Amino acid sequence: MINEAIRESQKVMGSIPPEPVIKATALALEALKSGHKILLCGNGGSAEMSSHIAAEFTGRYKLERKALAAIALTTDIAALTAIGNDYGFDRIFERQIEALGKEGDVLIVLTTSGNSPNLIKAVEKARSIGIKTIGLLGKDGGKLKNKTDVEILIASDNTPRIQEAHLFVLHNLCEEVEKQLTK
Repeated sequence: MINEAIRESQKVMGSIPPEPVIKATALALEALKSGHKILLCGNGGSAEMSSHIAAEFTGRYKLERKALAAIALTTDIAALTAIGNDYGFDRIFERQIEALGKEGDVLIVLTTSGNSPNLIKAVEKARSIGIKTIGLLGKDGGKLKNKTDVEILIASDNTPRIQEAHLFVLHNLCEEVEKQLTK
């Protein structure tokens, strides 16, 4: 079982498309260099990954450097529950983007299905106010396919393998941004 999981993970990792990762890194770098921020969101494990990556930006990934502006829209329990209660769960990220997002920022959404209504609304709101969007998607991309400025599609049906690939992509994005900003 372990050997099969390792082989499957290697296969999924080997299928990561490099070109959109390069484009996503350039978008993030441009935003941070110009004084803007990175916003991240997802559900479940992707919510935790959003928090993890925001911390890599605001703290450090590997290199000593100035703190970089990044916010996980998944961590403010009061906002999530108030917005969910008052407006519905499908608007929990959209409302935060409206409050915190500015033209020139970048939104990264993480989803293994591409079908979460709250992430679709987040992307729609972000694009309507001039925020560039990066979609880390799984399976066939779902309803978010072709709706983000940069799409990194992990074409697998195995949720854990998709999440592993998303984390790999985001760690590489952090590493490259950090290298470029400490030159």
